[in-house]
Amino acid sequence: MRFCTHLTVTTIERNNRRHLHNRQLRRSLRLRRNQVSHFQQQTAASHICQRVARLPAWQGARRIALYCASDGEVNPHLLMSMAWQQGKQVYLPVLHPFKSGRMVFVRVKPGTSLQRNRWGIDEPRLCLRNSIPAAHLDLVLVPLVGFDGEGRRLGMGKGFYDRAFAFRQSGTKRPILVGLGHDCQEVPAGEIFEAAWDVRLDKLVTPERYLQVPPAH
Repeated sequence: MRFCTHLTVTTIERNNRRHLHNRQLRRSLRLRRNQVSHFQQQTAASHICQRVARLPAWQGARRIALYCASDGEVNPHLLMSMAWQQGKQVYLPVLHPFKSGRMVFVRVKPGTSLQRNRWGIDEPRLCLRNSIPAAHLDLVLVPLVGFDGEGRRLGMGKGFYDRAFAFRQSGTKRPILVGLGHDCQEVPAGEIFEAAWDVRLDKLVTPERYLQVPPAH
């Protein structure tokens, strides 16, 4: 019994250290991301749009989820416009009004009005008839605070995307998850501590390169 208690305490301490490490890393990377100038942001958005447009995952997708940028994130507004021009359906995440930590994907069109949610992020009004289950999306462009070359993603720490795409851990390959980030947000493999519920990205696109994530072992 004492051995089991010691093992449990050791596990808790290790998890606490990992959580603290990720929190400190998140703070550092957010500061780094917010130091990207307005001109660099515009250039990054343009370069990433060009790279994503060449992806077979983009070209074959009909239903695409994007996001409204905040806090120095790569802005996907050019990709949103391009998706509409190409006749694709565009969806944005909306915080679920009743289920804490959950989000719903709602279709938006040119001219759809947006409003600020409690985190200060623009989102459309929740309309269930315009929503779609996450599993029915073809492609999801995901914001991030940090990433590594093995597809680990460090987000804002709220777990919204991990919960939304938890079904991906069963082995299903859809939707394809593509992280968008600045090159300065990359960290060495293993620097981001991964929890059992974390969902890895399939691909990563930065202004300078495209990265296909190797299959997890």
